[in-house]
Amino acid sequence: MKTLYIVRHAKSSWDDLSASDHDRKLLPLGKKRTKIVAKWLKKHNVLPDKIMSSTAVRAYETARLMANGLGFPEEKIEKERRLYGADPEDVEELLFTLPDSVGKVMVVGHNPGFTDLANLFLKDNQGIDNLPTSGVVSVIFDTEKWEEVPLASYHVDFIITPKIVRGKNSDI
Repeated sequence: MKTLYIVRHAKSSWDDLSASDHDRKLLPLGKKRTKIVAKWLKKHNVLPDKIMSSTAVRAYETARLMANGLGFPEEKIEKERRLYGADPEDVEELLFTLPDSVGKVMVVGHNPGFTDLANLFLKDNQGIDNLPTSGVVSVIFDTEKWEEVPLASYHVDFIITPKIVRGKNSDI
């Protein structure tokens, strides 16, 4: 089995108009919501073997918050330039390069590409209009090889967002 965690970066700031899109930082609210989601993920035994993040500041900060919340070594987060502005095909190409010893990978990036990626796996009327900030979609593939993912059967294990976590219960 192979597991893909699709994570959209946390809510970021538009306050500094001089900052480039790539350099935008997270809002305190975005950090808080990501920590809530990470706590839920940890409670549900989510621990990726690898975390890959867009090089954008807001994505890497989100990846760091996730790593810290899950007990993943922050220094092992891999910055991947191709995840900045990635479309589903870009992410698939990255998956193909993973060694098969990696069973679970978390990718942290941006919309609209990450909503499009999630919708590849959401069947019928389960599709989403927008993967919210700090949202996570978990997809499990019935294969032992990353290169076989496009042909493998799969199922969506969960979709979690800060709003869903808050609605489930407050003690996470």
